[in-house]
Amino acid sequence: MRIDVLTLFPEIFTGPMTESMLWKARDRGLLDLRLHQIRDFATDRHHTVDDTPYSGGGGMIMKPAVVVPAVESVLQDAPPNTPVLLMTPQGRVFNHKIAVELAQHERLVFLCGRYEGIDDRVRQLVVTDEISIGDYVLTGGELPAMVIIDALVRHIPGVLGSEGAADRDSHAEGILEGPQYTRPAVFRGLEVPQVLQEGNHEAVARWRREQGLRVTWRNRPDLLLSAPLNESDRYLLAKFAREDVEAQRRTE
Repeated sequence: MRIDVLTLFPEIFTGPMTESMLWKARDRGLLDLRLHQIRDFATDRHHTVDDTPYSGGGGMIMKPAVVVPAVESVLQDAPPNTPVLLMTPQGRVFNHKIAVELAQHERLVFLCGRYEGIDDRVRQLVVTDEISIGDYVLTGGELPAMVIIDALVRHIPGVLGSEGAADRDSHAEGILEGPQYTRPAVFRGLEVPQVLQEGNHEAVARWRREQGLRVTWRNRPDLLLSAPLNESDRYLLAKFAREDVEAQRRTE
């Protein structure tokens, strides 16, 4: 996969995009990440990229006469229908499903805004999708771009050491992962659950499913509305509900 990022601050990407899995993906030739300085496309001698908004208001707006040529330059050798993703609080909220969706493309373009935002004509002319990473505002689109790149690169075949590992992540099936353990078996009086030490694969699978459901019930019950649940799962959820009621009664 090739990913092009248009930004006013390419140096921000140096650390996160050159470590761990991202570095391995690039080193193995599975990810071609290219950073483009938007300011290079400004035509005045001061390389101005922003201006005051029409009708007043605070902040500065990134100019379409700079940003649109920057995007068009990157797209010159791109396949038809290459997604151009604008990082913005107004976009659809990023999730696991979108990460899988984006990972299917051979080429992606990320556009990172700054200041008060980008002239809306940029969106109308060259942007194909708008994505947010949550209901809050950051100082620019660089951190959201890095979050999304990190999440989708995991779905490129060969990036993770274990084939299919991304399919077992939290959110892959709408169920969060339960607790994980490693050696020693006992640490400061806390013991690894016996079922994990016994090596019965079927029992371990059942335990992990129950714990995953329990964590999801406790922390993200909204995910259960669309998760694929079987009869055993529904029995466990009813069990958790009864436990919650009993715990509430004990505190009253």
